[in-house]
Amino acid sequence: MQDTLLVVNCGSSSLKIALFDKDRQKIASMLAGRLNTPNARFRIGKQRDVTMLPPNTTHREALAVLVNIAQKKGLMPKQPAAIGHRVVHGGETFREAVLIDDEVQAAIEACTSLAPLHNPVNLEGIMATRELFPLVPQVAVFDTAFHQTLPEQAFHYALPQHYYRDWGVRRYGFHGTSHAYMLQQAALRLEQSTAETSIISAHLGNGCSITAIRDGKSVDTSMGLTPLEGLVMGTRSGDVDPGLFDYLQSKGVSAEQLHNELNHSSGLLGLSGQTNDMRTLSDLADQGDQPAQLAIDVFCFRLAKYVAAMMASLNRLDALVFTGGIGQNSARVRQQTVKHLALLGFAIDEHNNDDNGLNRDGRIDCKESRFPILVIATDEERVIAGEAARLAKLN
Repeated sequence: MQDTLLVVNCGSSSLKIALFDKDRQKIASMLAGRLNTPNARFRIGKQRDVTMLPPNTTHREALAVLVNIAQKKGLMPKQPAAIGHRVVHGGETFREAVLIDDEVQAAIEACTSLAPLHNPVNLEGIMATRELFPLVPQVAVFDTAFHQTLPEQAFHYALPQHYYRDWGVRRYGFHGTSHAYMLQQAALRLEQSTAETSIISAHLGNGCSITAIRDGKSVDTSMGLTPLEGLVMGTRSGDVDPGLFDYLQSKGVSAEQLHNELNHSSGLLGLSGQTNDMRTLSDLADQGDQPAQLAIDVFCFRLAKYVAAMMASLNRLDALVFTGGIGQNSARVRQQTVKHLALLGFAIDEHNNDDNGLNRDGRIDCKESRFPILVIATDEERVIAGEAARLAKLN
C-alpha cells in the first residue's frame, strides 16, 4: 500500500483517477463526469450506479472527493508514492515525461494556446494534487511526446515558415501514450526488441489516430496541430478541405459555429445523424439503416487510406495493430477496413477476428496475409503509472 501510485486524467468535463500497486497492477479506478454542470456525478470502477456531486463541482473539488473516498475505502494511503498526470499537449518543449516543478507547470501553461480545451484542465489536476500532496513526486506524461521523433517532412505543414517559427504551427500528433504501449506490446508478441520493431498502430475510440512506428520511433501520425486532423472519429470530422471554411462562411456559418460542429457534431455522429457509438451503428446497419451504414463505410475507408499512407514512412512492416474501444471490439470495422487493403497483401482470419484474436494472443491475420495483424488492449494509465514510478525512482 505504501508504494501506491495515483494516476490523474482530467478531461474537459471529466476526471478519472486510477490506483496501482508497486507491481503496476490496477487496484481501483473512479470517474467523475459532467463537472462544472448541475448534473456532476461520479462512479467507482465499472459500476453503472452513479453518485451525484454538488451542482457545478469543479475538477479540484471532484479530485478531493475521489481521493477522500479512496482513502476511506483503504484503496490508497494518506500519501501516494508518486502521482502521474496525463497532459495532452507538450508542444516542442517536452520530448518525454518529466517531474513536475514550478518551472514545468509554467511551461505546460505556456502550451495552452495549442490545446485550449485540454491543457487548462490538465493543469487543474496538477495544481490540485500539488496542494493535496505537496511532498509527493509528481510526473507529467504528454500525449505529444512520443511523436517528437517525427522527421521534418512529416511534421511541417506547407505554410509560410514564419507560422512555425513564430507560433509553433506544425503537426504534433496525439494518443502518444497509447501508441507507445502498442509498440511495447507488439514487440513482446513478435519476440523482438522495441528498437527493431516497425508497426502501424491504429488507436480507434471516440478519438482516433494512426501512427507509423519505424524501429521503435514515431515517424508519421494522423493527428496534427490539434486532435481534429486525420481519421473520422466519434464526433470529430477528421480531414476536411480548408476551403470549407470560406464556403460555409458565405452561407452564414460563423467560424465559432463551424469549429464547434467539426469537433462535436461531425464524424460518426454527423454522418449517421443519430449516434457516435459504433456498437449502436452496427446494430442499426444490420437493420438496414442506410445513414448508419454510410457512417461505418466512410470510417473504414478513410482508415484504410491512412493505413496505406503510413506505409510510405516505413522500410518494413512487422504488424498492423488495432486498439482503442472500436479497434479492440469491432470485428466489423477491422474486417471492412482490411478488405480495402487486399492489394497490399493484408488478409484476416474471420474466426479469429470475430473473437478479437483472443485464441491467438491477439493475432487475427490468416496464413495468406502478407503482414501480421494484431488486436491489443491499450492501457495508457499503466504507462503513466510506470513513468511516474520511473521518474520518482521507485523501481
